[in-house]
Amino acid sequence: MARIAGVNIPTNKRVEIALQYIHGIGQKNARDIMEKVGIDQARRVNQLTDAEVLQIRETIDRDYTVEGDLRREVSMNIKRLMDLACYRGLRHRKGLPVRGQRTHTNARTRKGPAKPIAGKKK
Repeated sequence: MARIAGVNIPTNKRVEIALQYIHGIGQKNARDIMEKVGIDQARRVNQLTDAEVLQIRETIDRDYTVEGDLRREVSMNIKRLMDLACYRGLRHRKGLPVRGQRTHTNARTRKGPAKPIAGKKK
């Protein structure tokens, strides 16, 4: 089992799919990494040599922000918005949708389960 950026990569999957298990690497970045290292798209993780795994690891460390660093960066960005008390920061603080979605109905993912209001029967 290969370990890249602190994540155990599944061994029996194609390299392109397995790299996407790392937070911050999606389909396009996985393809770019494979292109830089020079790995065929049909290869599986268990077919990789130690040198290729090392090359992948070095490429990710050098060119991409992943896992803990990325999570920290995103949370710091959100914290900065909240400290500024801008509109987006207030929406984050209140736990409401940030990107302009309606809240009269829907928005249950952000607001949580519906709470019944006493005496609202009509």
